Amino acid sequence: MFETLRKQMVEKQIRARGLTAPQLLAAFESVPRHCFVPDEDRSAAYGDNPMPIGFGQTISQPYVVALMTDLLQLRGDEIVLEVGTGSGYQAAILSRLAKEVHTIEFIPQLAERARKLLQDYPNVFCHVGDGSLGWPDAAPYDGIIVTAAAPKAPQTLLDQLKDGGRLVIPVGMTQFQFLEVWTRREAEFEYERNVNVAFVPLRGQGGWN
Repeated sequence: MFETLRKQMVEKQIRARGLTAPQLLAAFESVPRHCFVPDEDRSAAYGDNPMPIGFGQTISQPYVVALMTDLLQLRGDEIVLEVGTGSGYQAAILSRLAKEVHTIEFIPQLAERARKLLQDYPNVFCHVGDGSLGWPDAAPYDGIIVTAAAPKAPQTLLDQLKDGGRLVIPVGMTQFQFLEVWTRREAEFEYERNVNVAFVPLRGQGGWN
């Protein structure tokens, strides 16, 4: 049942909305999204919507996960940082598209649960801490993806990008944001706005109090 639902998710929610890169679609076909939601919600895991995962956090709508991943423009040889591990689903997707993924979670209980789920993804490394400060130990990064909303793109994250690296982050108010894509050009940074989104607030020094 879940395999059929997953294929339908990929076709109707991702490919039909214009995201057609073969590697991206293959990643979403291979990662069992239902394993990353609470057991009682598994039957709804492939719906076209975000879902609560506890502690006031959510697993994002599949299309939004796909869009943010696509905006990183991964080729397969990158080191990527995810800020906001949450359920672990985004990190699992990234593991199929990058060489190495570091993911950091502010809430220890969520981090521990995700770490157990991500044991089958050997190129994913889970950390606990203030993700708005990044993870300097593995920097610089080819890509950074932030799965919570910030009032602005944290300079600390921008500084951990490689030259040519990209930061994908929701920026705006706590209830409504734009998805921004920042690119490092040596010591300069340029950005463009993408779609409107609604994410939970980013916690930590570079987020919301």
